Amino acid sequence: MDNNFDLVIFGGTGDLALRKLYPALFMADCDGRLHREGRIIAAARQTLDDSAFRTRVSEALSRFIPSMVTSAGEARVAAFLSRITYLALDATNVEQYRALKASLNERDSQTVFYLSVGPSLFPAIVGGLKAADLNTPDTRIVLEKPLGRDLVSSREINDLVLGAFAESQVYRIDHYLGKETVQNLLALRFGNTLLEPLWNRSWVRDVQITIAEAVGVETRGEFYDSTGAFRDMVQNHLLNLLCITAMEPPSSLDPDAVRDEKLQVLRSLKPWTRESLRENLVRGQYRAGLLRGEQVPAYTSEQGVAAGSATETYVALRTEVGNWRWAGVPFYLRTGKRMAERRAELVINFNPPPHSIFEGVLAPNRLVITLQPEESVRLYTMAKAPGDGMRLREVFLDLDFHEFFRERRQDAYERLLLDVLRGNATLFMRRDEADAAWRWCQPVLDFWAAEGGTPIGYAAGSWGPPASSRLTAVGGTAWHEELQL
Repeated sequence: MDNNFDLVIFGGTGDLALRKLYPALFMADCDGRLHREGRIIAAARQTLDDSAFRTRVSEALSRFIPSMVTSAGEARVAAFLSRITYLALDATNVEQYRALKASLNERDSQTVFYLSVGPSLFPAIVGGLKAADLNTPDTRIVLEKPLGRDLVSSREINDLVLGAFAESQVYRIDHYLGKETVQNLLALRFGNTLLEPLWNRSWVRDVQITIAEAVGVETRGEFYDSTGAFRDMVQNHLLNLLCITAMEPPSSLDPDAVRDEKLQVLRSLKPWTRESLRENLVRGQYRAGLLRGEQVPAYTSEQGVAAGSATETYVALRTEVGNWRWAGVPFYLRTGKRMAERRAELVINFNPPPHSIFEGVLAPNRLVITLQPEESVRLYTMAKAPGDGMRLREVFLDLDFHEFFRERRQDAYERLLLDVLRGNATLFMRRDEADAAWRWCQPVLDFWAAEGGTPIGYAAGSWGPPASSRLTAVGGTAWHEELQL
């Protein structure tokens, strides 16, 4: 990277910073992607000196990316740690921002403020930066989700931030857009002529987007119980993946050209009605069960979760994109905790052949793009099985990027942090995108608030409530794992 930088991480001692941000920056440093004079300033309330905090970061690197630390060696780790300084700062004390300003004024560098904190601290931090005149036209600010709990609070946060920074300075991060396979989805669609002519209602039967987690709420019980799966995953991750899948070809990879097309998808989503909310929405909560042979507790028995909580840990829904390309094609979105396995994938189910000359049932072609745990792209087709007769069997063509590309694959946060430092906003949401997403989501929250009731129970280690299978069955299809049975 050509530009010197000062990256200030508010919440610098928090879980996200230690688990994701410092490891991502270390990997970028090992590849020579950070300017040699670039500096990382961790700002948090705790009283620590640089040495004690660097020890904490070193332990986090060894815990979360042990193989990278081993291969890099002690000297490389020490060089990275020397970039880090610690600033004890009470985010609610405006006077303490003066020390930060004095430190930043010593250098000629690009300044980035990363708010790795809960939204409740956004007003104090933005206000402190503004009071200290740190919101100069050259600075950038990164906002971690959740950006609000609903449409009203989201608008309040954006009004607050945009009262101190211009829209071009604001980077609303969604780490799913930094995943390599999401980038390859753009390449597959717009870098080849093979798939794009088929990417429409004439050839596609349905689209499925899944983000399944095997873990429960872990140490986030209190936060999750006030948030739920819909706010935590649907409003941002799943809708962003839907936009990348359904968007029209942008005129270029210019940030606004890409984001303009994503915005059009959000604006084209079929509006909710009370009837469609009842028919096309499934809300679940995991109960006790077996996961990989181990007994795991119910959601309401997790630490930090209120007894009798009605917070959903699973959501499945059906929607449509109301435009010429996608009219009538169902988009199925789902996410859940304590699922059978950890999996994030996009499945494009194509229409079956109009007439079969073969005996038996022909499975429709499917394109399966897996984001995690292992990134891959598979195209399922029918082929003749060996032997007499014309017995067809489903097989898949595997696009193995690991086989073709020997380079280390960048972590999602690594890519996005580098994009912020370079000033590339392509993979970050604009305010109008965030607003459109919340406008579409708000009727769901209002419906649940008005209807009350409790989510449908599902056993931990399963694929969610049976109602989610009925959701797809009504449309004449099934979830991807059910098609593989």
